[in-house]
Amino acid sequence: MYPYKIITFPDGTGITLYEIFILLGVIAALVLFRVLADRREMPAKLQNIILIGAVVSFVAGYGCAVLFQAFYNALATGEFVLDQSTGSTFYGGFIGGAICMLLIYFIGGRIAFKTWETPLHWIPVFVNIAAACVPLAHGFGRIGCLTAGCCHGGLTDSWIGMEQYVEISPGQYGWAKVVPIQLFEALFLFGLAAVIIVLFLKKKNCGLSVYLIGYGVWRFIVEFFRTDDRGASFIPGLTPSQTTAIFLVAVGILIAVLAPYLRKKFTVPPKEAEEGGDNDRERSE
Repeated sequence: MYPYKIITFPDGTGITLYEIFILLGVIAALVLFRVLADRREMPAKLQNIILIGAVVSFVAGYGCAVLFQAFYNALATGEFVLDQSTGSTFYGGFIGGAICMLLIYFIGGRIAFKTWETPLHWIPVFVNIAAACVPLAHGFGRIGCLTAGCCHGGLTDSWIGMEQYVEISPGQYGWAKVVPIQLFEALFLFGLAAVIIVLFLKKKNCGLSVYLIGYGVWRFIVEFFRTDDRGASFIPGLTPSQTTAIFLVAVGILIAVLAPYLRKKFTVPPKEAEEGGDNDRERSE
């Protein structure tokens, strides 16, 4: 829709709406985390560790997103290339960022509280809040994709089509009316985030499984309607994102099945919850 630079730097690089919407998504996710964490009276020190970890994980996740895309490209072309044209994939960023975030959460929590008990007890609250924050940020990112012309659907003359600057043929870009898959996915992600937030406020700790299953099923289906280059996968007829979606759905189902056991194991003791509330009240803004 509008792939042009909003701000241009002396070296020719610049900032487009794509980067702006990604930044808005990160900010929205951080604000949502703070609000929901305060609702559950999560200890202030643990909240600060998570917020710092989120920023670090975003950077690490973007690097992983590019690496995953380079790997997908290598499967299709036989060449592993890392440059400005490599692109990025959400799943790579999600997996890499999640691993980085969990390492910071547990190591930082162990150092801050001198025990593993506190981060272990609060992990269900943390992952369920994260399950709402991720689709919220991702939704903003998909609007960024809409402005950039990536992750689009096929050419169409239908009323649902939108003019976007897309790759019409290999290496050839131009304006064309395509199905705005990015917009549909953004709406789905915002709706998914809203559902998980409502479940969280009702103290239904099933947000992570709802996210993994919900987004996994959506991504598997929507991949059939995307016409940008998706890369190859080891399963004929499926894109790399679809194979990853199958894995996420399986993990989500496993978490849902094990939920009763996990809930008993990681229930936050009342005493600790009270200490978390005291810490929150003492936090200086």
